[in-house]
Amino acid sequence: MTALSDIKVLETGSMLAGPFCGTLLGDFGAEVIKLEKPGKPDALREWPPFKDGQPLWWKAMARNKRLATLDISRPEAREATLALIGRSDIVVENFRPGTLERWGLGPGDLAARFPHIVWVRVSGYGQTGPYSGRGGYATIAEAYSGLASFTGFPDRGPMVSAFPLGDYVAGTYAAFGAMAAINARRQTGRGQVVDVSLFEPFLRILESAIVRYDQTGKKKPLLGNQMEEDVPRNIYATRDGHVAISVGSQAIFNNLLDAMERADLKSDPRFSSQDARAEHRDATDGLVRDWLAERTTAEALKAFEANKVVAGKINDMADVFADPHMTAREALTTVMDPQFGPMRLPAPVPKLSETPGSVRWTGGEPGRDNDHVFREVLGLSVQTIDGMRKAGVI
Repeated sequence: MTALSDIKVLETGSMLAGPFCGTLLGDFGAEVIKLEKPGKPDALREWPPFKDGQPLWWKAMARNKRLATLDISRPEAREATLALIGRSDIVVENFRPGTLERWGLGPGDLAARFPHIVWVRVSGYGQTGPYSGRGGYATIAEAYSGLASFTGFPDRGPMVSAFPLGDYVAGTYAAFGAMAAINARRQTGRGQVVDVSLFEPFLRILESAIVRYDQTGKKKPLLGNQMEEDVPRNIYATRDGHVAISVGSQAIFNNLLDAMERADLKSDPRFSSQDARAEHRDATDGLVRDWLAERTTAEALKAFEANKVVAGKINDMADVFADPHMTAREALTTVMDPQFGPMRLPAPVPKLSETPGSVRWTGGEPGRDNDHVFREVLGLSVQTIDGMRKAGVI
């Protein structure tokens, strides 16, 4: 048994945010049928990295999904499209708002016919508002939400993530919204629209910056890797690597002083409280920076662990793959890929004690599961499928 084995998902759209929602649901057993346009498949297939011409990112994003080709914009595909929608619990799409409506496939168009559907709609700016028609990407969402305004360095200005963080955050909220809507349907018998923009999930997690500005009119400053409220909190160079430290309380800072064998500084008024350390940020940060610069990463982490200081080594991917705790947690899972054999992917998150998620297969070529979807799921005849194929609909 899996947690979502009774849930059927139809995934349309492409790239990251909407498809990641589908991936999360598929990890926990939902039947996910992903549709791609014949001749113009998901653009993620064109993104690096590649191995032997195969897109590796796609292997992860399309895992646990049945891959079918169907041009849902074509009138010839309407009957099959409606059949797939009708049998689904959740429809995930991340087209620009108005696209499904233009094809006569929007939630409003089909509400009377399919009142049970949960429509998950992911877009740059949401389905409503003056910017709803604009395209959106994760990088733009970081900028528009205000996140980038305080995640850069004072001498270099704002910075954004080195990967599409906004797509993954939005996809996670979309999956949560889908489950909330499914639970509501169990009470009301009706589906609903889950409207997820790329920028609003960021707003949700920027709550401290928002309430601060609302109540004080103050903005969070650019502090690089530091936090205004948490000093020291930074990445520090050791003799052979880097260490991250985050000190969230006076007790932990005192532990840090013990680890550094500087208990004499506990009575120093510059370091006597959270506010005092923030006021004397440069002195606090410099103290830690200078101490770490004279030690190896292993020496520093040994001292920190002995004194209950929250710190960690900066791992690269080689470290992640070799780390014993990662292994013990089964944070990476191995699945057999038809092209490459054993392939390690991120394991499903979170871990459920009774109905855990799993990775059952990797993403494959366009239309890999056409026979399964159109013959077994929809029950179409061979002649009908051949006709659709000749018409370029599948």
